[in-house]
Amino acid sequence: MAEEIEASSELSKIAKLNGDFRRNYGALLGAFLYLRSISAARGRSWVWGGLLAAGVAAGVTWLQKQLLLWLFST
Repeated sequence: MAEEIEASSELSKIAKLNGDFRRNYGALLGAFLYLRSISAARGRSWVWGGLLAAGVAAGVTWLQKQLLLWLFST
């Protein structure tokens, strides 16, 4: 609960800086930096981390299987 309040506080500070991003970096780069700062203030979702870990585990398993087939076929 406290993390949500802290995150919304950070988001409000970032929203106030939106004009500074645009003025200092131009419209396109300023918009990109603004959106990146919002996503950084929100934090990462554990779902994406879990999907990445599952994908890496599946890839390593597939590579091990391919390597074993290649080693024992010669």
